[in-house]
Amino acid sequence: MQISSRFTLAIHIFACVDTFSHTYKVTSDFLAGSTNVNPVIIRKILGQLKAAGLIEVARGTGGTTVARPLKDITFLDVYRAVECIGNGELFHFHENPSADCPVGRNIHHILDDKLLRVQAAMENELASITLEDLKRDTEKYLHQER
Repeated sequence: MQISSRFTLAIHIFACVDTFSHTYKVTSDFLAGSTNVNPVIIRKILGQLKAAGLIEVARGTGGTTVARPLKDITFLDVYRAVECIGNGELFHFHENPSADCPVGRNIHHILDDKLLRVQAAMENELASITLEDLKRDTEKYLHQER
């Protein structure tokens, strides 16, 4: 299983908005140029981030801005805004394990608590990283290029 690219695209979007919003109007076309992703996909992600209250998007050529201070937005906030996880569960079980098989009959008992611990560890780590951390690293790498 792999988490979709929506999360990393969303983080890329935040880095661009923070880096360029004082110089350019950061539109979906602008972001598509940086991410090399179709503007329609960018607009979908922008819509998800807007619905979560993380960004503001002015219609037309108004551009995109961050809705809250970067120190107040965590990677977990971004992840929850753009990743579609059913019932808040990261791991999805195959639908019908065999009740006739001792492993199939017990697979949920075997794995559920372990998978919840894995998900909690991931979410705790995502919650420990803010967009302010992203800004600091972005500035460091952009400064090295000069």
